[in-house]
Amino acid sequence: MSAIPLRVLNDPAPASGRFSRRLSRYGGELRTASVTTLQVNVGKKCNQACRHCHVDAGPQRTEVMPDDVMDACIQVLTRQPSLETLDITGGAPELHPRFRQFASAGRALGRNVIVRHNLTVQFEPGQQDLPEFFAASGCEVVSSLPHYTEDATDRQRGRGVYDKSIAALRRLNAAGYGKGDGLVLNLISNPVGAFLPPRQEDLERDTRAYLGDRYGIVFDRLFTITNMPIERFAGWLQRSGRYDDYMERLDTAFNAATLPSLMCRNLISVSWDGRLFDCDFNQMLELGVEDSAPSTIFEFDLAQLAGRLVRTADHCLGCTAGAGSSCGGSIA
Repeated sequence: MSAIPLRVLNDPAPASGRFSRRLSRYGGELRTASVTTLQVNVGKKCNQACRHCHVDAGPQRTEVMPDDVMDACIQVLTRQPSLETLDITGGAPELHPRFRQFASAGRALGRNVIVRHNLTVQFEPGQQDLPEFFAASGCEVVSSLPHYTEDATDRQRGRGVYDKSIAALRRLNAAGYGKGDGLVLNLISNPVGAFLPPRQEDLERDTRAYLGDRYGIVFDRLFTITNMPIERFAGWLQRSGRYDDYMERLDTAFNAATLPSLMCRNLISVSWDGRLFDCDFNQMLELGVEDSAPSTIFEFDLAQLAGRLVRTADHCLGCTAGAGSSCGGSIA
């Protein structure tokens, strides 16, 4: 494993200290490298309320990024060409009234724009032409599909979600996505339960065969993501008596080889109200960036954010278990 400085900051969130103990064996401090991705959560409103959602997003949420925060994000991208990627997430980010303007602004600045797309939002009023918008603007689409089978997907996301997801994937294919011609369609799969994802390459192969043979659907890559013990998924673990067992499973599967490639080393996360975080998971736990770093998008300073100490807690075991987990799938 390449050398990586490690030190754990004092964690203000309730935690058993499992992750701190794991890191302490490697000494030093956990710092970011170069920051190349601006990940922006534009709000928590979503047309779905999935059981595993670490954002606790849903139809009743009212948090929506205000204009001054979104404008500040665009200004940061304008000033900082080394921010190569704009990663737009939510909630369902497409439900933000300025989503299309925001994505188009990122593309106009020459950035790779990733949209975290839940597929079924295409069937919301005014969203039917999303595949055509994505294609015209050249956005990379990352679509969540818990599993390639109907039963597993509907158990996690609700009855009828699978059928809508299949229809939405077909629309994206019809718009040119997933066919190897530059319009990138990646899928994200996460376990339907309290266990680690299977080997990413194996699940990608099986998903490609199943969706292709049965529905004629094509895509570029499949990413596996570990369910994070945060918000709604954490609540389900606790209610079902599985929380301690799940944390033990993550702890036992800790893999030091994931540390150099953790997404927090190259990413800064912006909340709907403009605060800065090391990652989207820390954002949901209100673990802001370290005190010496700029705390909001209005104070953004790339030089101060690069090399910053990363705040950690026990949920970080989800990113370091097994083959690791990130917004781009397994990492080790």
